[in-house]
Amino acid sequence: MSWNWNSHRLPFLPGYTFRDVTKSDYHRSQTLGYRNGYALSRRPNVGIGQDPLLSEQLRNQEFSKLTLETADITYGPFEKSLPDEFVPAHVALDKKVLRFNAYFEEEVRFSSEDVCRVRPVIIYYYLEDDSMCIFEPLVKNSGIPQGKRLKRQRLPKNERGERYRWKDLNIGMDLEVYGVKYHITQCDAFTKEFMESEGMVLNDPQPMPVDPYCKTRKKVPKPCHKTPSDVDRTYQFLNMDRMVLRFFAMWDNSDSLYTDTMPVSIQYYLVDDTVEIREVHQPNSGRYPFPVLMHRQRLPKKLKPQPFPSCVLEVSKDEVDEYFSPKDFKLGQTIRLLGRQLFLQDCDGFTKEYFDKNHPDVEMEPVIEPKKVDLLQDTEKEIPPYNGFGSLEDSLQNCLSLIPEPPRHNVLKMLENHHKVLRYIARMDSQNPDDEGRRFILSYFLSDDMISIFEKPTRNSGIMAGKFLEKTRVPKPGCTVDHPEFYSPADLAIGATVDVFSHRFVLTDADQYVLTYLESISSQIPCQTLESMRQKLGTRNNQPGDQNGDEVAEPSS
Repeated sequence: MSWNWNSHRLPFLPGYTFRDVTKSDYHRSQTLGYRNGYALSRRPNVGIGQDPLLSEQLRNQEFSKLTLETADITYGPFEKSLPDEFVPAHVALDKKVLRFNAYFEEEVRFSSEDVCRVRPVIIYYYLEDDSMCIFEPLVKNSGIPQGKRLKRQRLPKNERGERYRWKDLNIGMDLEVYGVKYHITQCDAFTKEFMESEGMVLNDPQPMPVDPYCKTRKKVPKPCHKTPSDVDRTYQFLNMDRMVLRFFAMWDNSDSLYTDTMPVSIQYYLVDDTVEIREVHQPNSGRYPFPVLMHRQRLPKKLKPQPFPSCVLEVSKDEVDEYFSPKDFKLGQTIRLLGRQLFLQDCDGFTKEYFDKNHPDVEMEPVIEPKKVDLLQDTEKEIPPYNGFGSLEDSLQNCLSLIPEPPRHNVLKMLENHHKVLRYIARMDSQNPDDEGRRFILSYFLSDDMISIFEKPTRNSGIMAGKFLEKTRVPKPGCTVDHPEFYSPADLAIGATVDVFSHRFVLTDADQYVLTYLESISSQIPCQTLESMRQKLGTRNNQPGDQNGDEVAEPSS
């Protein structure tokens, strides 16, 4: 008889629970189920005779309502369009900068006239990363370090660590950054359009206040009891800065020990009426390249008469009656500057425009000086005779330059004719009877046109055989060092005489490769040379053997 645990609802208390010894399945029951494609929780029924794990039957109205609303919640409405592609802020706001015009007041200390200075600035706000940059426009000859006042960074707003945002900026507000208050006066068109598109209302633009110092400078100067000068130094400093008149002249130094003329350039600075003279150096002139002949200074033109001679070489301003001015520099005339005679020949384009505008009565026509004939340049170089040391090319390099360079070689010819050698048998043409039996092998190297001579051993001759001539280029007799002529394959014919450094050799035979090579370049070889080779080598090939034993052999090392 089995115990029905479900029919007897005992309290879940110690002593009232019993372990079911017949239970063999201990898996955890599911709490979710699927109905019509939707995951629903299984609600246990408390009614008697029903399984608690089965879900409660849904009503028809609840089921219809669930089917209608769940589709929109899960998948969204069908009328809704696809979402737009996500664009990050650093891409959407790239190169979009807000620009505000502002100013700040700088206190002026230790001055009885000025209290403060108004310095305008430009504030840039980068929407990409909410960073800001403050830049002060450059004012010419202001004497104040201007430019970038604050590099690009995120500026702190307060002590709590907050940063300035574009919503915090507006016209008419004070922007306090690192103890300096910047008052914003206006903005550009893009900034105004961006602010209004974001729903912000910009204040009316304000005028930029005038700097008190600039205002005082525009006032009429106070009357002075001293007679004013004809030259306004302030106007000259502000408007003629970096304006230089440049003249090209010749310095006549004939009074010195070594009479000579030297080209120089004269710079006249309009900002303070100073003059500077520089040397124009030429290559290989033999002069030390000293740049400045006369340093920049004001040159006195006329001195006041003095009752007593001065023992000081320097001249003060009180002693000068007149200084040199631009109208004193005329082309085609000689001007004397500190004892130096300078002949003005030409000037640059800016100098001509300045004289045409300010001094139209002065003619600025360049003077062309005839070029001096250089005797050393026209004379031809005499090359000394060949002394016999080294090759002709190496000895010639010692005459052309102080530090000789190796002669150039035809690399393409060396690569094409590498290991190509023409071999000939020769005998020495000498009046000495002991040289009659001597036989030589003359090798002609096609890669560099060099010749080497090897003497064949002769039994009981008393002469040591071996290398007679090192590999070198052999010039023809009668040629000069300026125009050397060397032996070529066209000159090496059977029966021809080769003069090698006062030794005469007569060619008697050649290798078969010589005839093959000469026939391949027959257009460059004389007919006599080809005919002599064909007669000699053709006759030898027809014979069954060599009777004289003068075959061409490879010289032994």
